[in-house]
Amino acid sequence: MKNFQFGVLPPEHTSVFFLDDDGDFPNNEQLPVIVYEHALQISNEDLAERDIEGLLADNRWHHPWRGQVQDFHHYHSTAHEVLIALKGRATLMLGGPRGTTLQLNPGDVILIPAGVAHKAEESSADFECIGAYPEDQLFDMNYGKPEERSKANENIQQLPLPEADPVYGIDGPLVFHWKLDRNQKP
Repeated sequence: MKNFQFGVLPPEHTSVFFLDDDGDFPNNEQLPVIVYEHALQISNEDLAERDIEGLLADNRWHHPWRGQVQDFHHYHSTAHEVLIALKGRATLMLGGPRGTTLQLNPGDVILIPAGVAHKAEESSADFECIGAYPEDQLFDMNYGKPEERSKANENIQQLPLPEADPVYGIDGPLVFHWKLDRNQKP
């Protein structure tokens, strides 16, 4: 029997919210940001990294990286993104300069739809997270510049939905929330 260095907890603390186009950043008016607070109980972040990467791969989320979130507003038009906090804490700004802030603590998971601007507003010196992207999606970098917008909008509209929630699999909350029409908010 495998000894995992983390435990997946039921998605009891789930936040779901939409971020509208702010003129500079498209954000995503069709797919909500989803946050799972304390979704993972991490006992050893260095050993847990490999196990979490395995969980992500099992759920068809790939190209994992470990590090900090960029400290400037940016978004991806060619990939959705998951961030899993391993250690430390960070305050993320979502939606651009007039957006909303969110605190990430170890074990928290945030699902960021393509188009949603994000940056680290502040973070502890020891903050680290794992990021990953759905199978067959490679991320690009966009910064809210007018010349990016037309192509970014086209990319976002054509981007397929992930096949599974990165943490909870094919029956996870992402599958439910991202397949609902915005007019049918849960």
